Amino acid sequence: MRIGAIEAGGTKFVCGIGNESGEIEERVSFPTERPETTMANVISFFRDKRVEAIGVGTFGPINADSSSPAYGSITTTPKPGWAGYAFLDTLKKEFDVPYGWDTDVNAAALGEATWGAAKGLDSCVYYTIGTGVGAGVYAEGKLVHGLVHPEGGHVWVRRHSRDAFEGLCPYHGDCLEGMAAGPAIEKRWGVKGSELPADHPAWEIEAYYIAQAIAGAVLLLSPKKVILGGGVMHQRQLFPLVRAEVLKILNGYVQSPAITQEIDAYIVPPGLGDNAGLLGSVALGLRALGR
Repeated sequence: MRIGAIEAGGTKFVCGIGNESGEIEERVSFPTERPETTMANVISFFRDKRVEAIGVGTFGPINADSSSPAYGSITTTPKPGWAGYAFLDTLKKEFDVPYGWDTDVNAAALGEATWGAAKGLDSCVYYTIGTGVGAGVYAEGKLVHGLVHPEGGHVWVRRHSRDAFEGLCPYHGDCLEGMAAGPAIEKRWGVKGSELPADHPAWEIEAYYIAQAIAGAVLLLSPKKVILGGGVMHQRQLFPLVRAEVLKILNGYVQSPAITQEIDAYIVPPGLGDNAGLLGSVALGLRALGR
């Protein structure tokens, strides 16, 4: 099978061709610009690829209600030109194939459940912590949407006692994304996170916020795996800090060996690495083809 995949990020788009074995056969990336420029690049890439379906995992918020006339569109993003953009309709004018459509983090969660760190499990939560913060939820073998779709990057968090940073979210100020996304780290400390040493106090504060979100997800959703991806999580010293803080917050309340004895295997990096989003989009396309 030849499945088209689009990982539509706020900073860059990645387009690729994958198959049912979870292999990427071809890929290309380009900056996320205004829709008319970006989508012209997408269409040009797929023009001669003869794909059987296309899966799209995109930045949000999005309309994921298939009964809505606005299904397949971006909604309230602040990205110039993208608010209200009819993403799927633009593609459908060019390619008459089945489409899978979801958020980029839901796609990554599906990719990890299909081929990655959560393979063989019927639930997982995937957080991406990078330019923004998002959460994808896979539960009982299905991606969760509900009223809209998960927006786990915008949950409120308790402020760290040594953190006076005001937060960067244009909607909520000091929500999880406003306090823990890559731009928040840079604004707070004056340099990119990748330039801070592993023992810098930034990472204790970062772990404090991430762990609150994870503990909340554990208590509310009881996922069988928690996966942390995105550029900020390339700082691998964060993982033991986050795990320790989660244990501190839960304080023995959730009596599962996965947490009390094996948390190193419970809160993990993506098994698919930086391909989680693109392969998740392949998985969306495969599901659409199956329908």
